[in-house]
Order: sequence, then structure tokens, then C-alpha cells
Amino acid sequence: MTTLRTHRAATGRLTQQITEVRDTGEPVVFVHGNVSSSVFWHTTMTALPARYRPVAVDLRGFGGTDPLPVDATRGLRDYADDLAALLEALGIDRAHLVGWSMGGGVVTQYLRDRPAAVRSLILVNPVSPYGFGGTHGVDGKLNSADGAGSGGGTANPEFVRRLADGDRGSGSPASPRSVLTTCYVKPPFHAEHEDAYVESMITTRLGDDHYPGDSTTSDAWPGIAPGTRGVLNCMAPTHFRLDDLHLIDPKPPVLWIRGEDDVIISDTSMFDLAHLGSIGAVPGWDGTPAQPMLAQTRHVLDRYAEAGGTVREVAVADAGHAVHLERPEEFGKALLTALSA
Repeated sequence: MTTLRTHRAATGRLTQQITEVRDTGEPVVFVHGNVSSSVFWHTTMTALPARYRPVAVDLRGFGGTDPLPVDATRGLRDYADDLAALLEALGIDRAHLVGWSMGGGVVTQYLRDRPAAVRSLILVNPVSPYGFGGTHGVDGKLNSADGAGSGGGTANPEFVRRLADGDRGSGSPASPRSVLTTCYVKPPFHAEHEDAYVESMITTRLGDDHYPGDSTTSDAWPGIAPGTRGVLNCMAPTHFRLDDLHLIDPKPPVLWIRGEDDVIISDTSMFDLAHLGSIGAVPGWDGTPAQPMLAQTRHVLDRYAEAGGTVREVAVADAGHAVHLERPEEFGKALLTALSA
């Protein structure tokens, strides 16, 4: 049986909690998504062959890593720079990077800033290169100059409250467990380690400097715009934009793997206020179009391929946002193919 080792590692920026399996082999670094932690990668890590050295990190403000504030005006660079500091502390100069959801944006930012340090990039249901919310079109045009419809004010306040209360039940659709079982995965799937994933979600640090972040008012629909602090603001399109990925050199191979029934990262995302407005779930909708998240990612990766990079897209049927948990065999096969390319 493979044994996981979880410990805290001091770096030049902060002390980060990591989970490892072994100290030898080609490094494969796993980065989790929003409202989660490295726990969501444990089963994937233990399935890797002995030739690889899997490392999973808790991002700042999640799991056991120091809860330093997030400067959202840097986009996802606080997290990407933390990752660079960790790999330096571990003596890893080049690694395969695997990023899920928000973590997909973190590793893509890392690639943009340090392409020679990346062996390959594996994106798992990643946030759009144009952020989350507030844009339209495949090239991520802002719906409003202030980024209205994105940022800290778009979070469900009831979900935030239940995170703060440590709600481990399923009595409310806004409880962490209910969000896990209806949004992270495609119902009726229930993960084997569901309780551990709920505990992981509850480790999320809350507030203006963390999740969801601060916000401002806007004259544009839906009346809220991004602030400058915290998690959701660092993915606002006014702060995070990676549409020049095709310019980097070298260009390591990219695998984009996604669940076809993801309701979080989608062209009709149930977390995008514009889409929710179009179906009557948010009042006063003025016709603002939904963000085409998948089309935007495909647009950026197509440009990367046209400029000489290698890109492979794998869509897994009957799977949602956490495809690595829902379809581990299909995910593992695609992952190993990418790592050995």
C-alpha cells in the first residue's frame, strides 16, 4: 500500500503544507482548485508509477499552508510565485504541472512566467485564460470596463456562511457537502473519500483577503465588480488574463482534460451570473451574454498549437468538474500518456 507523507515545508515566501509519496523520480506537481486542498489529489498521486515523484501542495489560505493575504491585482501570480518558491526549496528545477480548476490557472501562469521550468502542463477543468465571469466572446472581451459580474461579490453568501460554520451536513443545497456532490461531481456520483473532501473544503480561509474576497459596486449589471483582494478577485478578468501563451519559448506539451458535464467550468456555467440571469435565476438580467469558458480555453490553446506547441484535448463523458475523482481510470490513462510524451 502506498503511503502518503504530509508535512509543512518552509520556503522563501511562506510555509506550505505538501503531500509526497517518494523523494525520487520525475517530479509531478499537483495544484488543487478553489475551496479545496491537496487532499483532492491523494488518490491520483498514489496511482502514479514509481518512476514519478508526486508532490501536492496546499495553496496559501487552503489546507495547512500559511494564510497569507492574496493580492488580487497580481492575478494568480501570488500562487504561482509561491509554487516557484516551493519547488526551489525542494530542489526541483523542472516539473510536470497538473492543475485543477483554479489550480489550472495557477500552473498556466507558472508556465507563462517560467516556460523552461515546465516539462509538461496538464489542465483539469481549468479556469478560462480570461478569468471567471465578466467576459464574452472567445477572445475574452470585457462586458464592462470594471469587470462587472466577476470577483468577490459573486459568491453565494449562504455557502460562505456554511463554510464558516463548518457545516458538514447535506441539509442545505448551499452546504459544502451539497456543493461537492452536486457541482464538483456529476450526481449521483459519491466519492469514496467524501468526508475527507468536505473537511478539505472547510479548511478554506475566509474574508476579504481570502475567500471570497472584497468587492465594489458597479453601474453595469449585475451591480457588482471585482475588488483588489482575495480569491475570486484574482480570477477576475480585470486582473487575470493569459491570452499571450503562444509567445512563450520553449513550449512544453499541454493536455487539457475535462468532464463533459462540468457545471462550474462551462459555456453555460451555473456559477456565471450572466448565465444564471439568462435562465431567470438572477433578477434584472439585461441580456449580458454568458462567458464561453470552454471556447475561450480552446481559442488560447489553438493559438499555442499554431505557434508550434503540442496540445491534446480529452473530453470525458458522464463526468463533471472533478473528473480525476469520477473517472480515475480514464483520467490516469490520459495523465500517464501526457507525462511520458
